[in-house]
Amino acid sequence: MATNPPTDTTSGLGAGLIWFDGAMVPEAEAKVSVLTHALHYGTSVFEGIRAYATDRGAAVFRLREHSQRLLESAKILGMKPSWTVDVIDRAIVDTVKANERPSCYIRPLIWYGPESLGINPARNQLHFMVATLPWGVYLGEEAVRKGARLMTSSWRRSSGDIMPTKSKAGGNYVNSVLANSEARENGFDEALLLDKEGFVAEGSGENIFFLKGGTLYAIAHSVNLRGITRDTVIQLAKDMGTPFETTMAVRDELYTADEVFMVGTAAEVTPIASIDRRPIGAGVAGPYSLAMRERYLEATAGKLPEYQRWLTYVAD
Repeated sequence: MATNPPTDTTSGLGAGLIWFDGAMVPEAEAKVSVLTHALHYGTSVFEGIRAYATDRGAAVFRLREHSQRLLESAKILGMKPSWTVDVIDRAIVDTVKANERPSCYIRPLIWYGPESLGINPARNQLHFMVATLPWGVYLGEEAVRKGARLMTSSWRRSSGDIMPTKSKAGGNYVNSVLANSEARENGFDEALLLDKEGFVAEGSGENIFFLKGGTLYAIAHSVNLRGITRDTVIQLAKDMGTPFETTMAVRDELYTADEVFMVGTAAEVTPIASIDRRPIGAGVAGPYSLAMRERYLEATAGKLPEYQRWLTYVAD
């Protein structure tokens, strides 16, 4: 029997019930020690997932791929979690169901606990939680309607010989926080990060695509996290008949593109109007970017039968 989540969200984020080490507990009771290893050293791995409203109720988008990537991230950090992909899938579905959410953002997290404060986490226990939150348009409706404004960050994306960039590890995201904060403080919507060679890497939490001469280009994976939304958009573009290539690009090539857009679980498909105050194309959200966003949202809402395989219906 589903339990209604607490309606008083003044003391939290409105997460309601949280799956916490095997028990469903209210947000206010999902507590960790201030000596938690992950709090001090960033030794956690997480995912960002969405459930969308469909005519069959809430459906989690590409659940299995996200759960698999969570465990891959843990493996890269040397973690040895006891939870299987099936257990993670079930915990996510159960948390969405317990909170009776028609749609939401989902945050699963695996982290080292407080048993030892030394750098080496061998003595620390692993914990696992799943939270669900109300979630709207990541950068805001105006950024989607008009196109977002990007700034090339002074912070480079961490290289793979410095940080484990293929792991969605908590510690990695200090890099993203710094870049995003810099962009926001300078009046932009989001940051564009370059790798150490000066090639375009990604946004603070998004993969980058650009359209030039009718061909869609995806920025090649180098230091970038393996993008599940990126993979989705590539499949959609191919099915739409769009010529497609993967490429390494410098930011100059984005300046002169016909269109640029970002993709990610939170950002979905967000058009880019300008980079470093240079207009992209006409300096507004481009027609292909908007069409791709619409196609993506149709797929996530269960309106396209050919992509039903990407949906896990919570009520089933």
